[in-house]
Amino acid sequence: MNVAAQQQGLAAAIRDGADATDLLAGDFSTGLAVYRHAYRARLVEALADNYTALARALGDEAFDALAQAYIAARPSRHPSIRWFGHQLADFMAEVGDDLVPHASLVDFARMDWALRSAFDAADAPLLHSATLAALSPDDWAGLVLRLHPGAQRVPLSHAIEPGWRALREWDPESGDEPPTLEEPQPHEHTLLAWRQHGETRWRSVEPLEAVLLQAVADGEPFAMLCERAGTAPAVVAALQQWLADGLLRST
Repeated sequence: MNVAAQQQGLAAAIRDGADATDLLAGDFSTGLAVYRHAYRARLVEALADNYTALARALGDEAFDALAQAYIAARPSRHPSIRWFGHQLADFMAEVGDDLVPHASLVDFARMDWALRSAFDAADAPLLHSATLAALSPDDWAGLVLRLHPGAQRVPLSHAIEPGWRALREWDPESGDEPPTLEEPQPHEHTLLAWRQHGETRWRSVEPLEAVLLQAVADGEPFAMLCERAGTAPAVVAALQQWLADGLLRST
C-alpha cells in the first residue's frame, strides 16, 4: 500500500471509524481511539462556535448529543472547518424531540448561521445614492438592483429574536445565571442579516419588504418592484433603507 493510500485509509479510520487493521502494525487501538475522540471533539467545538445561541439554549449536554448525532449523519466534507455545520438546521428539522425538544430551536440554528454567513461573506462595492441620483427618469423602469453578498434572508417560524438576543448577550464565564426565556410563539416571518462596517446586523422584515427583497434577488427590474408593491413610494422608501443599511452592491 502506497503512502497516499495509507493516509486516506487512516483519515477514514479517524473520521468515519473505518477498520484500520491493515494500516497499523501492533496494537494502536488506544492511540486511534484518542485521535477519533479528538477529531469529533474539534468538530463539536466548531459547531458550538458557529451556533453560539443554539448551544446556550440547549445547554452543554443536549448540544453535545445533537452535535454527535449530526457528525455521524452529516460528516465533514469541506476543507475548511469554518463551514462545517451548514446543514445543521435542516438536520434538526428531521430528527425527533429527543435531540430537538422545541421546534423553535431550528430557528435559533438558522439565525446563528445567517449571522455567521453574513460576517464571512465576500466583499463587494456598495451602491450609493449618488449613483442613483445620476440616473435619468427613463433609466429607472429597467433598473436592476443587486443584493450585497452579505445580505442573508432567512425564513423563520417562531418569534425567537428576543430570546436569541438575550442568549448572545449572556456571558457564561461571568458567573451569572442564564437568562430566563419565554417560550417562542409561532410567527412566520423573514429575518434579514447583513454585515455593515465590519459588524453583523439583523432585523425582522415586514411581509412587503420580504417580497421586494425576493424580487431583487430574482433580478426583477424596478418597474416590477413597483408593480408588486402597488405603489412606487413604498419601493422608494424600501430602497432608501437598503442604501442606508448597505444591502445593495453596485452593478
